[in-house]
Amino acid sequence: MKKKTNNPTRTKFSVLRQLCNLIPPHLVPQLARAHHSEAHARTFSHWSHVVALLFAQLTHSLGLNDVCDALRLHSGPLSAIRGATPPTRNTFSHANKLRPAVIAEQLFWKVLEHLQTQAPGFGRGQHTGRLHRFKRTIHVVDSTVIELVAYCLDWAKHRRRKAAAKCHLRLDLQSFLPRLVVIDTAREHDNVRARELCAPVKSGEIVIFDRGYLDQAHLHDLSHRGVWWVTRAKANLLYDLIETYPVREAILADELIMLREGVLCRRITARVELDGQEREMVFLCNHPTWSAQTIADLYRSRWEIEVFFKQIKQTLQLADFLGHNANAVRWQVWTALLCYVLLRWHAWASQWTGSFIRLWTLTRASLWQRLELVALLRSCGTAGGSFRVLGQPQAAYLPGFG
Repeated sequence: MKKKTNNPTRTKFSVLRQLCNLIPPHLVPQLARAHHSEAHARTFSHWSHVVALLFAQLTHSLGLNDVCDALRLHSGPLSAIRGATPPTRNTFSHANKLRPAVIAEQLFWKVLEHLQTQAPGFGRGQHTGRLHRFKRTIHVVDSTVIELVAYCLDWAKHRRRKAAAKCHLRLDLQSFLPRLVVIDTAREHDNVRARELCAPVKSGEIVIFDRGYLDQAHLHDLSHRGVWWVTRAKANLLYDLIETYPVREAILADELIMLREGVLCRRITARVELDGQEREMVFLCNHPTWSAQTIADLYRSRWEIEVFFKQIKQTLQLADFLGHNANAVRWQVWTALLCYVLLRWHAWASQWTGSFIRLWTLTRASLWQRLELVALLRSCGTAGGSFRVLGQPQAAYLPGFG
């Protein structure tokens, strides 16, 4: 007997068009008018610009000629995407350099809001593993360095012979979607952006960040607002010991302390295994009743934002940039995040349970095919379970806490 195969449904729209159709038709022209940028777009519209950058992300294009030549070869199906046109090299470079990157930033947030409004289930999830007992929102704050070419990017000089941009991000662990993003040069220290990233966090929610964002005045502000926080302590932290609690298993110390800024918090010392060796780590938390192991589990979940950064850096185009100035870099980073959200929406719609990199490779391979993308993902044999586009568990957790 022949094995029955579940072939994807044929459709009139290419896969690239299905992704772009998730963006409301009025949105890009509206943003261009709001920023007084449409007057200079004669032959290459803002919509064509966005489609070209999305194509560059999905195909991992290496340069301007790569994008322009590929789109020119597919100018027919490209024109079906709301009249998008292929750019020339100079026109594409000029658009990346001069068109305000805030258009791409606002486009990302408005598309994310639109998708969550149209499909309320998208962006809602449940905590898994040891965090399943938490019903409140958990935010993770961290940054990733995006390496650039030093000799042609003076604005992003990071060290003597290096240049880099930095993406500060607050990630919602329930939905695994960004909630606030700041893109700046890597020279700026993390704690400078701590208040901006945590400003929208509401009372009763949890925020987790590394010691790079540790600022005692900011910790005092979070505690005053009723926000619960977990972080790591610096080696030179000054405090007054108030009380000591009994401990067990891998927890070496559980202390109630007062920081010099008047912040009352817990200081947890735990033994963990890192790179095959045991070492001590010290955590700080302002919740008075959580167990020491719960605080350690919460900090362990911070490593899921590293999985997020790994996903977008290994798949989307954040290694080779199509422009050298700050505006072009911001256009490319924001469209990378937009592309991530569009892929995640189709993963949610198809109940995709495979890895994000396989989701991206399937989309890239079928970009000009006229196949229904949701049906294509369902036909690959990995759909139908609980939805969670993450890395393997061992990639998401800090060793030694299990």
